[in-house]
Amino acid sequence: MKTANPQDRGLDPDRLGRIADWMDRYVDARKYPGSSVLIARGGEKVYFNAAGSRNLEAGLPFTRDTVVRIYSMTKPITSVALMILAEQGLFHLEAPVSEFIPAFSDMRALIPGAERIDQVEPCATPTLHQLMTHTSGLSYPFNPGVLARAMDEQEMLFKPNQGNLAAMADKVAALPLAFKPGTRWEYSVGIDILGRVVEAVSGRSLADFFAEEILEPLGMSETAFSVPTGVGDRFASLYTPLAGDAMALNAAKPGGDTLRLTDRAGSSPFEQASLYSGGGGLVGTIDDYMKFAEMLRRGGVCDGGRLLSPATLDFMMRNHLPGDIASMGPLSFAEQPMEGMGFGLGGAVVLDPGRARCPGNTGDFSWGGMASTFFWIDRVLDMSVVFFTQLAPSSSYPSRAELKALVHGAVLS
Repeated sequence: MKTANPQDRGLDPDRLGRIADWMDRYVDARKYPGSSVLIARGGEKVYFNAAGSRNLEAGLPFTRDTVVRIYSMTKPITSVALMILAEQGLFHLEAPVSEFIPAFSDMRALIPGAERIDQVEPCATPTLHQLMTHTSGLSYPFNPGVLARAMDEQEMLFKPNQGNLAAMADKVAALPLAFKPGTRWEYSVGIDILGRVVEAVSGRSLADFFAEEILEPLGMSETAFSVPTGVGDRFASLYTPLAGDAMALNAAKPGGDTLRLTDRAGSSPFEQASLYSGGGGLVGTIDDYMKFAEMLRRGGVCDGGRLLSPATLDFMMRNHLPGDIASMGPLSFAEQPMEGMGFGLGGAVVLDPGRARCPGNTGDFSWGGMASTFFWIDRVLDMSVVFFTQLAPSSSYPSRAELKALVHGAVLS
């Protein structure tokens, strides 16, 4: 990526400098171990800064080539993978998932007000579209509710060392849905299930499909489901401000060290994955993810060719819900605000920045990850922004809204 002077791209360099001060404050307050921000406008880099450490115990700095767990920022990539196959006419998004994963036949949903996992009624099988928009009735173990508790008891979190994707998808299918498909919005493992659909349709593992169809064309050479060979000590450690499990949001235990080590570089399950989680399994660098974000902003094209058509990308980045997320009665954890925010295919869409109470433009497309990473593209401003850090859970601090305010505060034209 070429570098441009910020002022030549309508940005105030002094106001951009506030971002570094903000990052330093997070490090000095022991909120984040370290972080990095990369901003591009018009396809050229206009700002980069890194602060703090990627590994506090070893005293290693957070650098531009630091490799991090991007968790749910994998979801937009899996959604692109599914749409690559859809563009080939291999299926329609209204197809039931049971056409590709037979275990999802004869589905049941919990009855309204259910208190036990066996209080169910028959329901339709979720469609691919419902899985991609989190309206399928699936859930996550860290959400509230009967289904989430059952998933937690059976450890259905799609961790890199939990067997393989096919077996985990079948385990999910054996449980009832939290609600009838299409009736609510709930953040879920739906896009993990779509990763298995990609495997079933393509005849390749999700890792191979990603590598051949997305990562290699984009030049994302240090992004994969396992830490790439040669990364060495550039792989960051993961920290949490919680005293218990960083992913156990229903039993969060604050207190103690605000930067407690929870996944150590050198002994992390991400260093040799056996389960390819399309919902949260990738690791990578900030420049790699910027290549993906820029492909979205440019309408599907990259230096290695075209991944999707501009019409398909426009379709993906539209709101696919009847209204905003809040209007669909969500009870779950989410990576984004819910009021004034819609949901497209694999990411959130700003419907009304005022109602979202966060600076931005209508149509901004974004998503984040459980380790507090975040990206957004703003096609009004012709801008892409990627933020990396390694602190879970992402609900710990309001860094995403603060960063959007800082970036918009530097835009002059």
